[in-house]
Amino acid sequence: QLQLVESGGGLVQPGGSLRLSCAASGFSLDYYAIGWFRQAPGKEREGVSCISRSGSTTNYADSVKGRFTISRDNAKNTVSLQMNNLKPEDTAVYYCAVKPVSPLLRSVCYIRREDFGSWGQGTQVTVSS
Repeated sequence: QLQLVESGGGLVQPGGSLRLSCAASGFSLDYYAIGWFRQAPGKEREGVSCISRSGSTTNYADSVKGRFTISRDNAKNTVSLQMNNLKPEDTAVYYCAVKPVSPLLRSVCYIRREDFGSWGQGTQVTVSS
């Protein structure tokens, strides 16, 4: 059974850092592009970042560019999101999601929610003093 489990969320002060992890079980991440999304109370779920199947391409929402870094470790079957210089507006539930990708598109990723079909349960990130 395909499962994604996020961890690493918590309460942090503005300017602080957190590292989110997403562990996959029941399948190999080798064949998937991976995305991170977030949803704040009363708002739509929005794309944060994605990484291609090959790992050669990463994309970020403008709001997090220069502060967040996505990475993948296929050997550990995990993906991480390093979040630095956190701001109160980063407060949200963060989700990882996967999209199966053919070898031809292994270097492509787009942060489009509708492209991703399998989701984790989310982890809460709260940025507050």
